[in-house]
Amino acid sequence: MRKHVIFFQGGGGEEDYAADGKLVDSLQNIIGDDYTIHYSRLPDEPVPDFGRINQIDNAISNSADDIILIGHSLGASMLLKYLSENEVKKKISGVFLISTPFWSGDEGWKEALKLKKDFADTLSKDIPIFMYHCSDDEVVPFALFALYKQHLPWATFREIPSGGHQLNNDLTIVAQDIKSL
Repeated sequence: MRKHVIFFQGGGGEEDYAADGKLVDSLQNIIGDDYTIHYSRLPDEPVPDFGRINQIDNAISNSADDIILIGHSLGASMLLKYLSENEVKKKISGVFLISTPFWSGDEGWKEALKLKKDFADTLSKDIPIFMYHCSDDEVVPFALFALYKQHLPWATFREIPSGGHQLNNDLTIVAQDIKSL
């Protein structure tokens, strides 16, 4: 039986969708035909909050049980926000978050992206969470990775020495963790 993976892109617009499409292609080539990856373009909004949250909700709600959820960059932060603020009725096999921003600051546009202070307390510890970040990420500072380590001590963290924000378009490390489930 095929396993289902939902991949949520980072950024917005066609350029970001195409860039993350390379990550999806890499993952599909490695995990093979036993997995079906669902990758739809997320809305490109000035403040990517409700449209993305609604799309994440629809993608999860309309999926089969035992889904594997993956998010990259903004998509990873929105997925984590969704999972920490909503009751999910589907069985989730694992959550994989790549180059995940940890939103902070006083700018008004960031308010809809920020995690609640108790976000970690609302996440099920029965669902494996894997986080990946390259130390040479030029878009999302590597220092944010340490914040997630503080909040999610039960998660698995993979520090990658190089590969930038897009992990050199090579998700071998993510595929290995998916296959380990």
